[in-house]
Amino acid sequence: MNRSVLPYLRESLALGLLGLFFYLFLFVDFHDISWNIPSELLTVNTMFLSILLEAIPFILLGVFVSALIQTFVSEEFIKRALPKNAILALLPAALLGAIFPICECAIVPIVRRLMKKGMPLHLGVVFLVGAPILNPIVFASTYYAFSSQLHIAYARMGLAFVLSIVIGFIIYLIFKNKNQLKGTVEESSTVQLKREEKVGKLKSTLFHASDEFFEMGKFLIIGAFIASLFQTFLDRTLLTELGNSEFLSPAIMMGFGYILSLCSEADAFVAATFGGTFTTGSLIAFLVYGPMIDLKNTIMLFAFFKARFVAAFIAVVTVVVYLSIIIYQVIFL
Repeated sequence: MNRSVLPYLRESLALGLLGLFFYLFLFVDFHDISWNIPSELLTVNTMFLSILLEAIPFILLGVFVSALIQTFVSEEFIKRALPKNAILALLPAALLGAIFPICECAIVPIVRRLMKKGMPLHLGVVFLVGAPILNPIVFASTYYAFSSQLHIAYARMGLAFVLSIVIGFIIYLIFKNKNQLKGTVEESSTVQLKREEKVGKLKSTLFHASDEFFEMGKFLIIGAFIASLFQTFLDRTLLTELGNSEFLSPAIMMGFGYILSLCSEADAFVAATFGGTFTTGSLIAFLVYGPMIDLKNTIMLFAFFKARFVAAFIAVVTVVVYLSIIIYQVIFL
């Protein structure tokens, strides 16, 4: 089949499926149809849709910010804005994460685009793990969810800020800022400028955003589906029984944070429901680890970064967060 035809077939199929979805949603009453569907599958469906609907607005935000970076931010600007010293640049990168209200669902395309524009790997990692937690919306939601335990909100922000710098430093030591992006075949600057001159910067931004959305969207769907399977079929009884162990409960709640794949703007309210079962340290572990790395995030990372980097990144984040929680419990709790 002619390769030039394949994109049109894919787009036609996608539009057809989207049209079918809206038709079924608007005009078909499933309550009038007899279905012999196991309750577990209905739960999977509910979980899948809830994760997807929660994540899509933030994915849209992420791809539009990514498209704006692609269109309006030059490689020269990024090089001028960042300190030359790799270690000194860690602090401004962490502070940058505190400014933007970006969820972990949206952070991958933004960091990917910044790295393609010239941001060093370790600074991209600082932004990747710090921005989903440090932004003001997440602080406000955590503050209200734990209004009777405000030290949890402050601990979440403080640990996220310090650990983002520590994780970025460790990644710098491991990879020395070698390129870890997959297949970074980009338009050359000349071709990019010609395209922008031809269609204008606004249309160019929209083109980039749509391309990035459909590229990211398929991996979001896969991640959301796997996460919904885990949420439905995972037996939580045994894990809940171990909730009072100071050493096991943080690891268990980190596992919950990874599997549940909650949005960082909403996960504090879920964490608050575990307050009577799990230790304070384990709740903080859930609130810090989940936004840094979760199941749907992992799918997207493997899609756009080299497997060795993703494996090392997950291992570093897991070890650093767990050890920091153990130290925090010993000193403050």
